[in-house]
Amino acid sequence: MSLEALWFVLIAVLFVGFFFLEGFDFGVGMATRLLARNKHEREQLLGTIGPFWDANEVWLITAGGALFAAFPNWYATMFSGYYTLFVILLLVLIARGVGIEFSHHAKTDKGVNLCHWLTFIGSLVAPFLLGMLFTSLVHGMPIDGDMHLFGSFSDFVNVYSLVGGLAIVLLALVHGLTFIGLRTTGDVHKRAISLLNKVYILLFVGEVIFAVLSYFQTDLFDVRPIATPVLLGLTVLATVLGMLFANKGREGFAFTFSGLAIAFVVAMLFIGLFPRVMISSIDPSFNLTIENAASGHYTLTVMTKVACTLLPFVLGYQIWSYYVFRKRISPKK
Repeated sequence: MSLEALWFVLIAVLFVGFFFLEGFDFGVGMATRLLARNKHEREQLLGTIGPFWDANEVWLITAGGALFAAFPNWYATMFSGYYTLFVILLLVLIARGVGIEFSHHAKTDKGVNLCHWLTFIGSLVAPFLLGMLFTSLVHGMPIDGDMHLFGSFSDFVNVYSLVGGLAIVLLALVHGLTFIGLRTTGDVHKRAISLLNKVYILLFVGEVIFAVLSYFQTDLFDVRPIATPVLLGLTVLATVLGMLFANKGREGFAFTFSGLAIAFVVAMLFIGLFPRVMISSIDPSFNLTIENAASGHYTLTVMTKVACTLLPFVLGYQIWSYYVFRKRISPKK
């Protein structure tokens, strides 16, 4: 495997890890308004992700940094072309972080309520925007021969990108509700499982629509005629198993499969892209690939050595933190 292909895989793994881990954070944030009925229940929900959410976002920062260093042309084209979307994404992530952290320090009910609304809005909008971004990448964007992306409103906002955004929102909500079932006790736990069954119905419908649109509006089935349907099938299977285990009270297995459903979708998008990194809707010869978007061999070599040295420590620390904060969160009085 070439260094360019290796770093494409590593970046894909970072994004898969981000959506798996931050996905349940987003879902819990949405549940603060969709599930919790009062301030105490919202604090209980936020307590389930309190030790983890900021560390989970590091996966996104790391993926962006790796993208910048390993594929500077990919980074430059995407971040300049998606400038408005990234600004909005950054603002909602900031608002969400402020809401989570400052809700414990607000001295008035209005201040606490504002923080909880910031958490909900940020947790809803962020996965929607990320879903739009990644689905538009495989749909194709107007990129010219100089790697400049000049997109109109319809290039960013269309049926496929909107469905992709909603699909990620539903996947994150299911993942978050499953995590709540795993990490809470009391009435919140029971209502989470009840709401989970209703959201699963919407998710099944969304997955079917997303699969149909992927067939007609992308080349995923043409370039990966085996991998794409297999991964879509695994997504549906993981979703079914997640629902079954959740209803049987096996929250650990349910959480694993809800996370795998997200991972399979993200993996399908990256596998469908490879060896391209951005698809030009103007001319296939203008596609950005792992070859024409990558850094030099020396840079990739140094990055590989650094990653192999530091990655085990980072993963070890995060696994340890999940083990330490593994107990369920009881209702606050």
